[in-house]
Amino acid sequence: MKIVKKEVEIGGRILSFETGRYAKQANGAVMVRYGDTMVLVTAVASQEVKADQDFLPLQVEYREKTSAAGKIPGGFIKREGKPSEKEILSARLCDRPIRPLFPEHYMNETQVIATVFSYDGENDADILAACGASAALTISDIPFDGPIGEVRVGRIDGNFIINPTHEQIKISDLELVVAGTSDSIIMVEGEAKELSEQVILEALKFAHNEIKKIVDIQIQLREVAGKEKWIVQQPIIDENLKKDVFDLAYEKSKEIVYSILSKEERSAKNKELKEYVVSNLAEKYPEQEKVISDLLHDIEKDLMRKRILKEGIRLDGRKTNEIRPISIDLSILPRTHGSVLFTRGETQSLTTVTLGTKNDEQLIDGLHPEYTKKFMLHYNFPPFSVGEIGKLSGVGRREIGHGNLAERSLKQVFPSEDVFPYTVRVISDILESNGSSSMATVCAGSLAMMDAGIPIKTAVSGIAMGLVKEGDEYSILSDILGNEDHLGDMDFKVAGTANGITGFQMDIKIKGISFEIMEKALNQAKEGRLYILDIMNQAISSPRPNISPYAPRLIKFKVDKEQVGQIIGPGGKTVQGMQRLFDVEIYIDEDGTVNIAAPNKENAQKCKDYIKKLTATPEVGEVYDGVVTKIMDFGAFVEILPGKEGLLHISQIDNKRVQKVSDYFKVGDKVTVKLVKVEDGKFSLSRKELIENNSEQSNNKKVNK
Repeated sequence: MKIVKKEVEIGGRILSFETGRYAKQANGAVMVRYGDTMVLVTAVASQEVKADQDFLPLQVEYREKTSAAGKIPGGFIKREGKPSEKEILSARLCDRPIRPLFPEHYMNETQVIATVFSYDGENDADILAACGASAALTISDIPFDGPIGEVRVGRIDGNFIINPTHEQIKISDLELVVAGTSDSIIMVEGEAKELSEQVILEALKFAHNEIKKIVDIQIQLREVAGKEKWIVQQPIIDENLKKDVFDLAYEKSKEIVYSILSKEERSAKNKELKEYVVSNLAEKYPEQEKVISDLLHDIEKDLMRKRILKEGIRLDGRKTNEIRPISIDLSILPRTHGSVLFTRGETQSLTTVTLGTKNDEQLIDGLHPEYTKKFMLHYNFPPFSVGEIGKLSGVGRREIGHGNLAERSLKQVFPSEDVFPYTVRVISDILESNGSSSMATVCAGSLAMMDAGIPIKTAVSGIAMGLVKEGDEYSILSDILGNEDHLGDMDFKVAGTANGITGFQMDIKIKGISFEIMEKALNQAKEGRLYILDIMNQAISSPRPNISPYAPRLIKFKVDKEQVGQIIGPGGKTVQGMQRLFDVEIYIDEDGTVNIAAPNKENAQKCKDYIKKLTATPEVGEVYDGVVTKIMDFGAFVEILPGKEGLLHISQIDNKRVQKVSDYFKVGDKVTVKLVKVEDGKFSLSRKELIENNSEQSNNKKVNK
């Protein structure tokens, strides 16, 4: 196999696709390079379809080799382990745009693996993996209706940037990952700092111009190195069976579709209908239950879509732009730091907030340099939320993806560390689900943070939009149900404040939609978002003035860098002693910032006062309340500040002759002294001067009388 390489300039850098050198036994293999970041993507598919296979078993994996960035994995086992959250999210950015482009009846087990072999520290490999997945499938013999391209868009000073570097993203007010074909956008994922719908639309158009170039270069690669595609066998269904199912089921299915039913009721009615049709046709069409089930599904889908397009009425009786009823119950859990039960229709999130300390920040390791994050949102989707039994085997990709979208949507309003020094964990547990649980999480997360007294800038709400499109006719749906997601053409999630968009995600099931539809969807989403925000603000319009009494109390202040070692002490003994003494946690930053966390404000303040004394410099002439630490024949040693002792000489104990020091003091006694001299780092103290001064002041008072 000869080596073939194609290049195109994207965002001022060369994006190259090379095949024929690596992984030649895969159905398709492409090495993608951008800058010095290189990702190998392979596509392999089984030539045989498993018996009774009725779905596409597509597996998309993304893995980062730490050697790509010249690093050795941390921990005891010095090799890569299970995929990190970053790797899972990157895999989803590959999976979501390619999944809808496989032919409808293609059911072969297929695996796409993207491996990062070189990382330059500037260009993220995730979008290269998606482009490589498309290229590997495009040149392979696996049926695929691509290619697609994927880019990242940033915006600095009002100017859009294609594939911004990590440093540029830090100062950008927008980060969108956009995937599409030469005709339209098919996937979007990202966040924005309260930007308008028009800015988002312009960003998508800007991205699409570059996507077209990436698609074109893959077509050129296919022309030189592409294999002949497998033919997908279309299932042959008996026309008589189709007619008999239609005759038996159509009117009954229409009655179900046109009735206003709960999710459970609708499911039960559809199950009854299936049993009725199967039993009536069992003798004439034995062993055709799966085909009958598929035909019933198609009838339901057709009826639902036609009713929406012709009448503007949905499964639950709503108009296309109506939002389901919303209820909000705040502070529902007494011992959490903040909580809310948010219910929208048959979707419900119980969300809690926990306030933590600096030590609770999450450490993130990977190809990038290590860093910590102080705002975390975790989303859980237990099987009972949809009335099912399932194995609890850890967090799934979907949960990580939904949690990440909600976190990105809410972090835009999270206060800066100087305003609110706490580490915050938000947990959304989905108790019921019938559409848009990730957007319910956004709403619930915003409400719970206000309930916890976190000074977020403003409330954030989220809404999921749907689409039903037949030819040139279409309807955009606000706040979609689960069935409308399943039977519709789009899942378009938009989160934001009254000022603009903060989070954004779109997946479509058809080959593309126009920018006209996208613009209308964005504007309709804004109307819904503002409506939801109004209901949220009626429940709580601003953060509570105080945090929970069960939350830790934090105090933060700075000392000189040179004093950090003094606070820590030899082997950490000093700081550990303070933590035990005051029942606190102490964390000290490299710049000298001291963070104290305590169960109550009093303990935190006592610890701060102690540290202030510990780092204070004794001044001649100052009076100190000290403690006697040692008795000698010639005087007593007194600790005037933590770790700082001075000598109270026997001649300075009293204004009369002192025979024995022990006649005046014992170890542990408190004594007020004056610092009279500092010489060679040694402190000389006097009690005598204070006694004489007090005596003189007393005599002056008598004279004045």
